[in-house]
Amino acid sequence: MALLSIRSDWYLYFWLVYRKIYSALVWLAGTNCRGDKRVISAASVQSNSSLHRVRTRRRKQRKYTLVRRPSFKKIVMAPGPTAHAMMEDKEKTLSNVSMRTRRISQFAPLLIALVGLPARGKSQIAHRLARHLNWNGESTKVFDCSEYRRRHMALYGSHDIFRADNLQGSAIRRQSAREAVQDAVLWLKDGNSVAIFDGTNITREQRRELNEYCISEMGFRILFIECVCEDQELLERNIIEILHYSADYKSMSEEEAVDDLRKKLEHYMRQYESIDAATENISFVRVENMGETVTAHKVAGQKESGILGYISGMRGLPQTLYFTRHGESEYNVLGRIGGDASLSPRGARYAHGLAEHMNALAAVEPVTVWTSELRRTKQTAAEIMAPKRAIRALNELDAGICEGLTYEEMQERFPQEFAWRDQDKLRYRYPWGESYIDIMTRLRPVLSALEDEHNVVVVGHQAVLRCMLGYFLDAKLDELPYMNVPLHTIVKLSSYGYKYKVEMIKLPIECVDTHRKQPKNCSINRTTADALVTVPSHYDTLPSNLWQNTETV
Repeated sequence: MALLSIRSDWYLYFWLVYRKIYSALVWLAGTNCRGDKRVISAASVQSNSSLHRVRTRRRKQRKYTLVRRPSFKKIVMAPGPTAHAMMEDKEKTLSNVSMRTRRISQFAPLLIALVGLPARGKSQIAHRLARHLNWNGESTKVFDCSEYRRRHMALYGSHDIFRADNLQGSAIRRQSAREAVQDAVLWLKDGNSVAIFDGTNITREQRRELNEYCISEMGFRILFIECVCEDQELLERNIIEILHYSADYKSMSEEEAVDDLRKKLEHYMRQYESIDAATENISFVRVENMGETVTAHKVAGQKESGILGYISGMRGLPQTLYFTRHGESEYNVLGRIGGDASLSPRGARYAHGLAEHMNALAAVEPVTVWTSELRRTKQTAAEIMAPKRAIRALNELDAGICEGLTYEEMQERFPQEFAWRDQDKLRYRYPWGESYIDIMTRLRPVLSALEDEHNVVVVGHQAVLRCMLGYFLDAKLDELPYMNVPLHTIVKLSSYGYKYKVEMIKLPIECVDTHRKQPKNCSINRTTADALVTVPSHYDTLPSNLWQNTETV
């Protein structure tokens, strides 16, 4: 029996009949009839009817000439178990290749591994990237190798743990890296999209092992991001942030911390091997000076391309952002939602107070104002002496058929819609209107631009500002619709590393409260009293005498 094998990844193996199969089968059948005790494989023993069929097919095939492709390779082997074993090995190899190809697909989970020396901005990139991906629907989590190391050490001692010749310290760091990767793998196996391994990964051997583990064993996609910083000003700022906010240096004096960090960097620099595209077969992005220059090598895939685009527009400068709702509007006083109402007299007073506060800042350094296209935000920002931009994406949530209604009117006219909204406020979409998810989608370009801005004042609306603040503060998505963003309050965000410090500046101007908590009873069969229990108080009509004496309000 002979086997013609086609050695190609894209062709299947075909069995062809060789010229002497008839004589071989007759010989085998004759041997069996004589009582030969040799073991003959079941595949070799054919019935008379089978021989007849083979004989018939053979006669028909004699008038054809088989032409072998130049790329084919003929392998002749004896019939029996050996042939079948070799065939099974070939099929298993082909199956493994196809399985690997199927695993490493566009839809496979992605592991992002940071590479670089300390104080090069790795953690900042990791957490900003995680925030961006989570906002865009890719469930992402950062696994910080330093946090795992601290679990093995009750208290950070000194830089000695990072010496290459410190065997105990090296063992602890290797174990910490393994635990971080294992947890990242479990995160991806649970159905999540992206895991970010925030470690140094400074040697080629470490990167090779991690790359092979992810691709060959786990079937995950992997992307390395190397952070390089040659800008001394940026490097000094990163070092200062580490000294101020790292848990390793909380119990040290400033001089001790500076000396320890300097020696720690020296230890890492002796071991550091930069990624070399000529010798390392990995997919990587090199980020120099926090996005000043970005180089990509073998980057493929939808997720990876999106990450590359985000990193290319990222800058690592410190920033301060200001968020405020428009001044109290006439619809706020009446408890109505949406619309394009003008400011109330108290709202106009807030616009004046906001301008005084921001103009004082603008006298020190430039300020830019972003508003929506609606009347009340433009009126609120009118007196601020700074460049202004009206952005459609900052418009308030469109309430559709419920625009201009009070909550009481919504319960009366659309009780089922009102209940559905309370059940899932994040995803509920008003008929002919929007949901919070829709706002998040249209805010994506605004947030990407805002991440690299400084001294921007955003004058917006309640639902929009909830989403924007939730993005920068890493709030859970289900918490966004219930964040309290009060009127006549400036929310100041100041960056430190990858986090933001929040400061609430309340101006002393009275206003109504528009914050409504989620009621306990969200059933569509609830009573009107249960539906309206958390509705904030408001006026039924605009009182003519409420603001006559504004100084005493």
